[in-house]
Formats: sequence, C-alpha cells, structure tokens
Amino acid sequence: MADIDAKKDLEYSGFSKSTYGDEKTDTAPPYAPDDVSLGPAESEWHKLGFWTRNGCTPESFKRRRGPVGNLNSNMKPRHLHMIAIGGSIGAGLFVGSGSALSRGGPGALLLAFGIIGIMIFNVVYALGELAVMFPVSGGFYTYSTRFIDPSWGFAMGWNYVFQWAIVLPLELTVAGLTVEYWQSGVSVGVWITVFWLAIIFINIFGTLGYAEEEFWSSLLKLIAIVIFIIIGVVLCAGGGPAGGKYDEYWGAGTFYNPGAFANGFKGVCAVFVTAAFAFSGTELVGLAAAEAENPARALPGAIKQVFWRITLFYILSLLFVGLLVEHTDERLLGSGLSDSQASPFVIAAKDAGLIGFDSFMNVVILVSVISIGNSGVYGGSRTLTALAEQGYAPKFFAYIDKSGRPLFSTIFILAFSPLAYIGLSASGELVFAWLLALSGLAALFTWGSICLAHIRFRKAWKYHGHTLDELPFKAIFGVYGSWIGLTFIFLVLVAQFAVALYPLGGDPPSAEAFFQAYLALPVVLVFWAGGYFWKRAGWLRTHQMDVNTNRRVIEWESINAEKKRVAAMPAWRRVMHLLY
Repeated sequence: MADIDAKKDLEYSGFSKSTYGDEKTDTAPPYAPDDVSLGPAESEWHKLGFWTRNGCTPESFKRRRGPVGNLNSNMKPRHLHMIAIGGSIGAGLFVGSGSALSRGGPGALLLAFGIIGIMIFNVVYALGELAVMFPVSGGFYTYSTRFIDPSWGFAMGWNYVFQWAIVLPLELTVAGLTVEYWQSGVSVGVWITVFWLAIIFINIFGTLGYAEEEFWSSLLKLIAIVIFIIIGVVLCAGGGPAGGKYDEYWGAGTFYNPGAFANGFKGVCAVFVTAAFAFSGTELVGLAAAEAENPARALPGAIKQVFWRITLFYILSLLFVGLLVEHTDERLLGSGLSDSQASPFVIAAKDAGLIGFDSFMNVVILVSVISIGNSGVYGGSRTLTALAEQGYAPKFFAYIDKSGRPLFSTIFILAFSPLAYIGLSASGELVFAWLLALSGLAALFTWGSICLAHIRFRKAWKYHGHTLDELPFKAIFGVYGSWIGLTFIFLVLVAQFAVALYPLGGDPPSAEAFFQAYLALPVVLVFWAGGYFWKRAGWLRTHQMDVNTNRRVIEWESINAEKKRVAAMPAWRRVMHLLY
C-alpha cells in the first residue's frame, strides 16, 4: 500500500511510474518544461509588497505558507557566475598564502594549490551534475544521505553547519585585525562589532542580500587580482619605480635563491591544508543553485567558471607571489590567517614602492573576509534548514518566513559570532588556533562525500535503466574525475596526518600538535556515530538508492536544440563553450 502511495506521489510531482523504484525502462521519462509555474509559496511571495519581500517589515518575519523548504528562487545567473568564480576567494588566498609560502616555498605553493585545484575542479563538476538533477536546498548532505549512507549524510550535514558556524567568528576576528593595518587606535572589539552588524544587515535581505553582496565583492576581488597579476608582470620585468626593489630585471630569481622549496617534502605536505582552506566555499555554487531562477540553465555556465578561478585567479596570482616575495622573508613568519600585514600580496605591494597599492590590497582583504563571513551564514543556515526538514535537526529550524529567509537557522549561525571576542583575551591566539583546527579539514570531508555520492549516483542511475543521454549536464570527466578527486582528497588527508604526527621544525610528536592539525576527523566520526544511533541506517545498496524523488523536470527540446547549435560550431568555438 505504501508503495502504491509513493507511486501516486511521484506521478503527481511529474514523474512517471516507469521510472519508480527498481523497475527498468528503455525510454526516458516524460518531462515537462523547466520552471513553468510558481509554487504556492513563490506565488504568495510575489504578491507581497516590496519591503515585505525584502524582509524589512514585521509582516516579513511571519511563517510562509506552503510546503516546507520552499526558499525563494530569485537568484540570477550573474549571481551564480560570480559566486562560482570569486565567491570563496578570501583570507585563505590573500593572507594564508603567506604562511604557506614560508613553510613550503614558491614551488610547494604552486604544487599544493595545483593539486587541490585539480581536485576541486572535479568536485564542482560532480556537484553540478547532481545539483542540476536534484536542486535541493542543503544539497551536499542530502546527496550523501541519498547515495551513500543516511548516517554519513547526518555527519556531513552537521559537519558543514559547524564548519561555517566556526568560520564566521574567525573571519570577524581577521576583519578586525585587518583594520589595524592602518593603526586606527580603535579597539579590535569595536571593529568586530561593526562587521558583525554589517553581516546581520546583509542577511535581513535574505537570498538577494547574499547574492548582491557576493556579486559586487567578487567583482572587486577579481579586479584586484587581475591588477596584481599585471603589476607582477611589470615588476618581474624590472619596471618598478627607480631606486626600488624591482627597478631592474627580477625574473624567477626567488626560485633559485633562496630556492623553490623549503622544508622538502614535509613542507609541501604542510601547504595542503592552507590550500584546502583557500578553496573552501567553492561548493556554495551548488547550494545557491536551489535558490536560482532557473538552475538547469544558470548552473552549468557557473560551474565552468571554476576552471578560470583555479587557473587565472589562484595559480597565476600565486606564481607572482612566489616570484616577488622570498619565502625566507621574516614578515611571513607566523602569519597564519589572522594578520593581513603578513599577506604576501601586501608585502609585494609595499616592496614595489607603489604608493597606496598596499592599502588598496588591504581593503580587498577586508572585503574578502567579510564576504566569506557572510557566505558562512548563508551556507550554514541553508544546510541546517535542510537537516531540520529531514528530521536530522529540531523542527523549528525548518521555519521559513514570508520573505524566504530560514529565520531561526540564520539566527543560530549568527549567534556564533561572539566567539570572535575571545580572540581579544590573553589566550586568544590559542583559542583562534583551536577554532581553525575545527574548520581546517572539514571541507575535505564535504568534497570527498560529493565525489563519492556522484560515483554512487552514476551506478544507481545505470541500475535503474537510465542512460547518460538522459542527464542534462554531465561532469566533464565523468566518474573518472570523481575518482581522481577522491584519490587526491585521500592523499591530502594522509599528508596532513604525517605533518600532524611530525610537525615542521623537528618538534617531537605531541597530542596537542596532532589534534590542532587533525581535529576535524574525530569530530566527523562523532557525528557519524551519532547519526547511526539516531537513525539506525547504514551503507545503502544500489537498489536502495532513489534516483527519482525531487528530480528536476527537464525541457529536453531546448536542451537538444542547444546541443545541435554547439555541434555546428567550429572546433575552437566548441572548446571555448566547454570551458566557458
């Protein structure tokens, strides 16, 4: 009886009986045009006044009618594209690269970021394929629940929530310390409060507030990096101000003296965690897709932007960082992620003698860390709401108000902000290190789960009688790309484990040093065990994996027409279409 009811539900939501359960079919399911009508909650939202829609009236805080999880779908393609290409560029790149350069040298910096870049490229394409087919809010954890193990999905969901809940106070602390570059004389605690209020203000406007802030801040970050690269070319060629450090040909001298690598192989391993932290948030484009006007069309184009982010904005900028700043520069020592004065971007700008350019780069760093803090509120709140909808978190977190905000989930994440004030105490640096340890490796587990979920989805998709031609968007390297991503993630975890046991500098192994480097693993395992004892569900067999529920209905006519248009292009145009 339950099976019959489930089939009726699928038919009602636009899926045919032939695609349900284990029944196999040689024909593709009948699809309706994508996004042809608004749901009841969306219709209600469009009838509201302008200020209520944007969360600025008491009425906007009342519960939205309609099915749970019905967030707004008002994010535009330009928002998704900018979130994909520049959304997660922040302290990890601009500041953390300083300590990474000091520990590993310029060669290690390029090698580690390149390996993580290859990994994240495959992760995002796998995520794109899943998100186009199943555009569910809080998608990362739901894919793990659906295609791997409900208990692991529980662990990934809560791991992601706490990753962002901890990143928020970290970024507020970095923002406050960044202002100290100008020696304002105002307490860092005051600046933390100012930036906390700024993030609260942005989140009043819900999805649109996050999207607009990310669009303009990403644009500034990308412009700044392009300017830095151009200036880097000029400085390396000896075009710096007369009498300055770069007033004659500089070239690749830093790769020879003091050398491309510091601390050998262990130095390379030590850079991996910084590189992973720098790429954290790249997966947010898949989360944001659930709130886009037309994800099936906007998301594939946004996913392709990741190629340009990795090659142009990470690898090229870090190449010039390594060319312009020696890894033995004492200003890099102990830079961590909190001191913008130790940013190699700022150091290169100061050494060049370009008046005001170091302050400009510092402003970009300030905007970047606030942007990442705002992304933390967005990512954490949406995932927590999805957990509540699936019964993995208290139900009140599923509350969505009339303006489309997951109200209580957003308040929960924002409530972690006061942890930033702990950094002002005498033991603040130690607390900062432990908070960073909690979030440092968390992203790797999320990315690994996305790759594994994609591999398992492809297996279930084939088992249930479907072909790859039925997928409107496919990962560029298929399951092989996901296996490559998964393998690299495993190797990075092994490398970090080695560094955690035997730290740089020859210090003897200690429990404190180990857990500061590897604390995320036991936290994930605790969540996994908690999920298992709560739900009593384990590894899913292929026949148990559901490839139908919440599957998008696709407008195949327009997709096939687009494929024919691309096939008729010259070869060079097809390559450009593949990459952009």
